[in-house]
Amino acid sequence: MTTVARRDAIRQLLRSARIGSQEELRERLAARGFATTQTTLSRDLARLGARRTTLRDGGSMYELGEATGEELVRQRDDVVAIEDSLAIVVVMTSPGAASAVALALDRARIPEVLATIAGDDTIFVAPARRTTPAQLAKRLRKLWNVKDPP
Repeated sequence: MTTVARRDAIRQLLRSARIGSQEELRERLAARGFATTQTTLSRDLARLGARRTTLRDGGSMYELGEATGEELVRQRDDVVAIEDSLAIVVVMTSPGAASAVALALDRARIPEVLATIAGDDTIFVAPARRTTPAQLAKRLRKLWNVKDPP
């Protein structure tokens, strides 16, 4: 089995299942015929740009950083609420997830988003020129399937 084949298998596994540890990933690779050490697996994950992210339920999983556009944003399931004000949109996430959600939003390069600032569980999203905060909030709610506020 080649390095390229092993890394392709890692990509497939990370895209198709929530994998929370290197040991779990190593076991799934072994089931596919790829026996590997933790050191090699760690190098593969780094080379693929994989990272661990916190989930809403408190667990974590590995994700690949190579998804693009709205697909990258939709992968984030830890958005709790989205509200707009006169100037910005506020995205609330589960604790510890705001930075990863903001990064996904930044990398997606959604035309209506000018910039983001993330805290622990809150993101301020500045709308791009000619986009109102209400329009941007509506677009983001649709992406994450978040209900409108009361």
